[in-house]
Amino acid sequence: MRKVGVFGGSFDPIHLGHLLLAEYCREVAGLDEIRFVPTSQSPFKGTPSAPAKHRLEMVRLATWGNAAFVVDGSELERGGVNYTVDTLQAMADRHPQEERFLLLGSDSLADFGNWRQPQRICELETPLVVARGGSGPIAWQVLETLVGAERTAELRELAVRFRAVEISSTELRERVASGRSIRYQTPRAVEEYVRTHGLYRG
Repeated sequence: MRKVGVFGGSFDPIHLGHLLLAEYCREVAGLDEIRFVPTSQSPFKGTPSAPAKHRLEMVRLATWGNAAFVVDGSELERGGVNYTVDTLQAMADRHPQEERFLLLGSDSLADFGNWRQPQRICELETPLVVARGGSGPIAWQVLETLVGAERTAELRELAVRFRAVEISSTELRERVASGRSIRYQTPRAVEEYVRTHGLYRG
């Protein structure tokens, strides 16, 4: 059974922090694949700055050359607000023989109980909690409420400790808008794509 890490996000734009985190999780958790899932629109955030087709292409450019990195554009094809539970259910229907792990930042875990059908999400996949350095205490009690203390103890053992990389998509957009460089913060191909298509300039 293939072990697949599901990595969702707006990727607006994707940057080296995303790629380093994905590769680190793949290695530490022994995953066969990291599936990048750019979201159309998160229920907790506003509309992404770059159109869906550009964000999808930037993720493809950034992950090219790594056979373990796969891009899934299904949420963008559906459009509108996307819910993780629907995406994971669709994956389970298409790939019943996979074992999936949802890459879940410790900051997101604090709000996980407010997601749509969080208990169903935990049935469809295994939350792989990523604790970034300096992110503070992890809200394990959220998972205890959903899956119980015994299962939460198992998930704590799986948690990935990742040294945070101080790069953010928000900062990259601000740098582009003010005419500053984003070199060495995102793959060169993505940097060129942003420049060629005039993204984030205002």
